Amino acid sequence: MIQSDFPEYDPSIAEQYGDNMISGPSFMGIPLFDSDALIQLFLRFGFNMLICWIIIRYFYYRKSGRRDFIFTFTLFSVTIFLLIFLLNSVKLQIGMGLGLFAIFGIIRYRTEQVSIREMTYLFVIIGISVINGLAMTMSYTAMLATNLLFIGTIALLESTILVKQISSKIVLYEKIDLIKPEKSAELKGDLEKRTGLTILKIEVGHIDFLRDVAFLKISYRPEGNEPNSIDSVTKLSQFI
Repeated sequence: MIQSDFPEYDPSIAEQYGDNMISGPSFMGIPLFDSDALIQLFLRFGFNMLICWIIIRYFYYRKSGRRDFIFTFTLFSVTIFLLIFLLNSVKLQIGMGLGLFAIFGIIRYRTEQVSIREMTYLFVIIGISVINGLAMTMSYTAMLATNLLFIGTIALLESTILVKQISSKIVLYEKIDLIKPEKSAELKGDLEKRTGLTILKIEVGHIDFLRDVAFLKISYRPEGNEPNSIDSVTKLSQFI
């Protein structure tokens, strides 16, 4: 019995040196069609989009009402997921994916001041997309549980179960004689009568004695889970 001069084929060694055993048609060593990879891409992309859409539409947008950030968050999710997924498919180091995550995570929009809430949601969307893009060896059950933990945590924090919501407004007040500490009860009664709100706290800010006006910040408990995105607006240019 004559042994072959060639060793037995080892798939792990072949994969290490770039032999992917392409069975279908290819061009320059790259398969023209890979059904398994395509199905994997569509399944994970659809799942990632579903999770991100639930967070964006039913948690963020319900309170903020800002359609422009729906556009931003969705495109961030698509871009990050596809980058991470495709980089992972060509077996680049995970450090590359984490580097992209860090770069996009510190983006600041110079044309508009982005609040901490928007930046937090942006960070969450990027994080979910990175996890779903890199979790190639994770089971579908574990990946589903991870994403549900994100949704459950956000739902809990956005609700009033842990912390009751308190909203605030900036008021330009003309009865400057009522801002004195000894007249706080009278000031509160006047503001509640004129605003129709049950005021919890009143803070006195800038005082203009030339015009006899003062800026007041009133804190109150809203009737429902209403958005409070313009609580510090004092100029028309800030409102638009």
